[in-house]
Amino acid sequence: MNGASRDALAAARERLDALTDSTSVDAGSLADELAAVTALLDREVSLRRVLTDPAQPGEAKAELAQRLIGTQVGGPTTDLVSGMVRSRWSRSRDLVDALEELADTADLTAAQRRGKLDNVEDELFRFGRIVASNTELRAALTDRAATASAKRELLRSLLGGRADATTERLVTRLVAAPRGRSLEAGLESLSKLAAERRNRMVAVVTSAVPLSDQQKQRLGGALAKLYGRQMHLNLDVDPEVLGGIRVQVGDEVINGSIADRIEDAGRRLAG
Repeated sequence: MNGASRDALAAARERLDALTDSTSVDAGSLADELAAVTALLDREVSLRRVLTDPAQPGEAKAELAQRLIGTQVGGPTTDLVSGMVRSRWSRSRDLVDALEELADTADLTAAQRRGKLDNVEDELFRFGRIVASNTELRAALTDRAATASAKRELLRSLLGGRADATTERLVTRLVAAPRGRSLEAGLESLSKLAAERRNRMVAVVTSAVPLSDQQKQRLGGALAKLYGRQMHLNLDVDPEVLGGIRVQVGDEVINGSIADRIEDAGRRLAG
């Protein structure tokens, strides 16, 4: 997001944090209601254009939102959405994207309250790896001809009882309503949101063999010192990495594997 939308999203995040800091607010229910509003505005294009029309007074848009959803969702959700439509948005779609992010964040907050946020982070990463390695599964989950209910049932058979309830909810929403995103991009966004709940960055670490606890602690400490933020490690094992490790933080790759060093040496000789 750019310009006005970026500022509006930042303000909405602050309001969500203020709401979920209160133990009287059920973060899981808040997530469900925000997801429902997201689906409504994603479907009703004309409505979201009215709610983001810069020519309309913010208070008038807030009153319209309250009339439309006030009887369908709880007070915290109504207040949050009303505040969002009072803000200025660069594009009408940005409002829907922001609502979707807040719904996911609320679910992650619920997991954090239960002490399960680390589990959810790891499960999202593992599910992404499973999808990447199974072309048939990916095809089934992204098949445009398949109904949302069929995809939900497939995910229920895969994740039900095996993954945390928050993981299942997040993945199911993403698969049932991808909203133009690839499955991989959606899972990556969820992983980043999970990391941000603890003000952490995510490092994808690939090694030839599993790292020991001591190695993980040493690597996590070194990366935290390098980036100035606490680091969550998503660990993957790839036998083709002949030695050392490969670390990816965002778009940056820290390459320390023997295989890549050999390739680099070969390129230099060829040059």
